[in-house]
Amino acid sequence: MKERVAKFSIGEVVRHKVFPFRGVIFDVDPEFANTEEWWNSIPAEVRPSKDQPFYHLLAENDENEYVAYVSEQNLVNDESGVPLRNEQVYQIFDMAPTGQFKPKMSFAH
Repeated sequence: MKERVAKFSIGEVVRHKVFPFRGVIFDVDPEFANTEEWWNSIPAEVRPSKDQPFYHLLAENDENEYVAYVSEQNLVNDESGVPLRNEQVYQIFDMAPTGQFKPKMSFAH
């Protein structure tokens, strides 16, 4: 089995390459670990490879806050510096001096 190294880490703020949302990573799967129903709901022509890290995000767009599950190939760092609105971010994370979010002790693995 090939060892996978995630490009992004828990606490990083990222945005989707195609769709207008961003969020904070709160968990990482080394490869696809969601349901086949979820997988099949993605149009085949834009369906990412399962053989890559997938990230759980506390996400937001202009209208909503939600949890997103996104492949590594579809994420880039968000360097906008715009504060996040998603209240769950501030329940789970503290802001480190580096500007990255760090899990609060009660939520750390």
